[in-house]
Amino acid sequence: MAYDKSLYKRLSGIVAPIAFQYLMSSLVTASDAFMLGFLDQNSLSASSLAGQVAFVFSLFYGAFVFGLTVLAAQYWGKGDKKTADEVLAISMRYSLLVGLIFTLATALVPELIMRIFTPDPVLIEMGASYLRVVSLTFVVTGFVETYFGMMKVGDKAKLSSFIGSSAVVLNIILNWLFIFGIGIFPEMGIKGAALATLIARISEAVAIMIAVARKSCPTLNIRLMFYSKNKELHRDYWRYTVPLLINQIGWGGGVTMYSVIMGHLGTDAVAANSIASIVRSMIASLCWGIASGVGIILGGMLGRNEFEEAKKAGGSFVRFSIWIGAASGVVILAVTPLVLHFIELAPQAQYYLKFMMLMAAYYIIGNSLNSTIISGVFPSGGDTKFGMICDVVTLWCVVVPLGMIGAFVLKLPVLAVAFILTLDEFVKIPAVYKHYMKYKWVNNITKDE
Repeated sequence: MAYDKSLYKRLSGIVAPIAFQYLMSSLVTASDAFMLGFLDQNSLSASSLAGQVAFVFSLFYGAFVFGLTVLAAQYWGKGDKKTADEVLAISMRYSLLVGLIFTLATALVPELIMRIFTPDPVLIEMGASYLRVVSLTFVVTGFVETYFGMMKVGDKAKLSSFIGSSAVVLNIILNWLFIFGIGIFPEMGIKGAALATLIARISEAVAIMIAVARKSCPTLNIRLMFYSKNKELHRDYWRYTVPLLINQIGWGGGVTMYSVIMGHLGTDAVAANSIASIVRSMIASLCWGIASGVGIILGGMLGRNEFEEAKKAGGSFVRFSIWIGAASGVVILAVTPLVLHFIELAPQAQYYLKFMMLMAAYYIIGNSLNSTIISGVFPSGGDTKFGMICDVVTLWCVVVPLGMIGAFVLKLPVLAVAFILTLDEFVKIPAVYKHYMKYKWVNNITKDE
């Protein structure tokens, strides 16, 4: 019992700042939707669809940061901080490279990108104006998120949470000033939301550089970003990151297809889906924080060869995730009347939103369980391939085809299509739990110098 108490005390110390950071990040999207919703429904829908580009980018840097966490958590737990810092340099190299590609694409061909998500010319024009302004954030985000990943591994989760949350507060304030044109600022509408995001991201990068200068977090070895003699570490990084990258792209591509499908069902469906997704993301912040914390704690245990302790802790965390998911579903049901009251949508969109919130309430239970196991337990010991196979097969062989058939062939109602698109978490639970019980994730993946 004392072991469980100390375990959960450590988990809460890691999860609380990470979950709070996830929540605060979700608040930015929520504030964009809430404030742009006051202008008109097209602004809300266009920003939601344009935001899918940032989501796609997050799949890439998410995989790079995930790979960092897998390796660095074990080396940090082992006490080899030098190698952990080298993992940071490797991860930063690829995050900045992909960030630069997204920056150039959104700055040069934003209309072409928007046509992927919607055929509506009004939404294309508005979304393109958003992407042009926000384009620089992609390369800045690559730097910021990679550093945040290393700070969480290196016992600096509170610092990363403080920096990220402060930027969120700044973003929300600037949203208000720029979108509506308060005081000396001109009314910029959807472009104002983009500018607020850009300034907030730059403020995060500046804060991180100040923290590095004050030696409050690990120093980035720029030389190692371009060249490293430790070829074995580089191979290990890609060994665990490639499955994560395929998983992220496969899963994220499937989720993006959800937006594409809903985008072709009308602006009412887009608006309702964007609000329901925002609320679900905000409530799911705790679930994602737990998954991150579980990966860091178990990774440290496995790096110290505490295999039996890791097995017991993993089982405890899995059971805990089910309770957290159920509680999160109850919270979504509780806030639904408030969301319906304060969000101004067309009557049809309001009707869709009511039932999409109900779907979000049961969806989050499966999401909590699967994210803890697939994103926390399995990668902690280098088991990154199973999650890739499970997510890609579930989405691309089951849910996305069924959703497209329902929407474009059978012409099912919007809510029936939305229901189909919530099946993925429950389809994969049996396979996920069966693989968990094989304990293939119980490994020490570090190498001695």
